[in-house]
Amino acid sequence: MGGLAMIDILMLGAAGLAAYFIGNISPSTIMAKRQGLDIKKEGSGNAGTTNALRVMGKKAGAITCIVDILKGVAAVLIGMLILGNMGAYFCALCVFLGHVWPIVYKFQGGKGVATAFGAVLAVNPLLALISLAIVAVVVFTSKRMSLGSIVGAVAFAVLAVFLEPGFFAFACVISIIILVKHRANIVRLIHGEEPVMGIFKKKEETEDE
Repeated sequence: MGGLAMIDILMLGAAGLAAYFIGNISPSTIMAKRQGLDIKKEGSGNAGTTNALRVMGKKAGAITCIVDILKGVAAVLIGMLILGNMGAYFCALCVFLGHVWPIVYKFQGGKGVATAFGAVLAVNPLLALISLAIVAVVVFTSKRMSLGSIVGAVAFAVLAVFLEPGFFAFACVISIIILVKHRANIVRLIHGEEPVMGIFKKKEETEDE
């Protein structure tokens, strides 16, 4: 950022701040509140897609996922319009941070996977779609969303080296945070205690009957 003019730095900061607050939007928290629930006290306590699905059902899970993805896309487009690729990269990180640690909700947010996907989709669609394909394969093979997210986070950073080199440093930060946010899941996976996703569990129970 050493080559940026002061006005560019100020504009980048403003875009990053806007992206951060876009990340603060929490559809799962809002929907849960309308039902008289506190999403942070239900299920896993996470304000993301998987917990919304677990606590409020498929419709709420789908809405949460879509809105979280769109947050990432919108933030990156704002950054891109203001300062090209650098603006896009910076806003991708900021919207992700806003989702994971939202000041509006006392820094208690989600794990950021869907928002990160939306941001990466706007930065480089090919990078996002290949990462999504990897996540899908792992999820449907293991029947565990957490494992798909963990593997996808690592793969996403590695793929960035080849598909979007300028985004690599930002990708590493995002990936590391996703892994840290999944530390409890990692421990459960190691001990074979991570539960199967609800949609797969129902299928298995039906087959057993």
